[in-house]
Amino acid sequence: MRILVVNWNDRENPFAGGAEVHLHEVFGRLAAQGNRIDLLSSGWKNASARAFLDGIDVHRVGTRYTFPFHARSYYRDRLAAQGYDVIVEDLNKIPLYTPRWGATRVVGLVHHLFGATIFREASPPMAAAVWIAERGIGSVYKTIPFEAVSESTADDLAARGVNRKNIRVIYNGMDTEFFTPDVSMRSPTPLFAYVGRLKRYKGVNLVIQAFARVGSPGARLHIAGAGDFRDELENLTTSLGLQESVRFLGYISPEEKRDLLRKSWATVLASPKEGWGLTNLEAQACGTPAIASDSPGLKESLINGETGILAPHADTIALAAAMRRIASSRDLVDTMGKAGRRFAERFTWDRSARDTFSHLQQVVQRGNE
Repeated sequence: MRILVVNWNDRENPFAGGAEVHLHEVFGRLAAQGNRIDLLSSGWKNASARAFLDGIDVHRVGTRYTFPFHARSYYRDRLAAQGYDVIVEDLNKIPLYTPRWGATRVVGLVHHLFGATIFREASPPMAAAVWIAERGIGSVYKTIPFEAVSESTADDLAARGVNRKNIRVIYNGMDTEFFTPDVSMRSPTPLFAYVGRLKRYKGVNLVIQAFARVGSPGARLHIAGAGDFRDELENLTTSLGLQESVRFLGYISPEEKRDLLRKSWATVLASPKEGWGLTNLEAQACGTPAIASDSPGLKESLINGETGILAPHADTIALAAAMRRIASSRDLVDTMGKAGRRFAERFTWDRSARDTFSHLQQVVQRGNE
């Protein structure tokens, strides 16, 4: 097939994140199988206008802020004549309304939608722009087929007016050959970890507040990641008298991330909404339990009571109780860790790519009937 993917970033973009990992893991595999994959994305300062990454021909236009103003005209002038079988739009940040571009077939790909949570992170004008743009999904994208990375995201789309029958859930994959257990590295004393961006909406403050209630001798919390919320989180740590037990690691390499997951007794995530809890899966692949808010996306990325523990979102008392339960039993850590490894092995990028290709084939075949 000839496939055009439209996404704000490619994996070399300084702002690339989980959506771009998914894009290149899945569509790079489809390119390796002989499909023609083009990617229309934004550029950045000193970025080349064209690149060839993972078998994908990348076209960069505009910047992080001007991409939606240039993408449609670039497609019309430079790409429409390519005769793509299907356009896949990754609805990441502000929708580009590709169903109005005149293409024969469009498929939407959604990791998660911000909804009202955007107001916790962005400035009021930017938050309002994103919120208003998402409001149009129900009308502009109402009848097109979708791929969602979780049942929670599919339900969110349906609540916005997209036909639930048109939504195929295809879970993200992960590298289970890189993220593997090594129990010899486990910390001798309870160690909890947060791995992710330090953004207000991620709920890292809730993790710190819950940790302050744990009261387990020798317990520590390591926070890995960068973001503009770090100063406030460090101030919170100081105000709670946790300077000796909470450590901010900043950005860490993939190898350092894996080592941290192997050392930890559990990871802790407390965001109100995610498309999919990839860090939970990476932890479980390393034989480490996951503790998380019982919130959309996250609740699907572990088996409550078997591979980890879910707590009501924003309930720091319940979150602390889950952490105390883990800290009180190394045997529980090992038992949940083994079950978590088995659970994580279900999710591979090969499976995600295979399911994506099958779905796109069905969409094209229906369009040709």
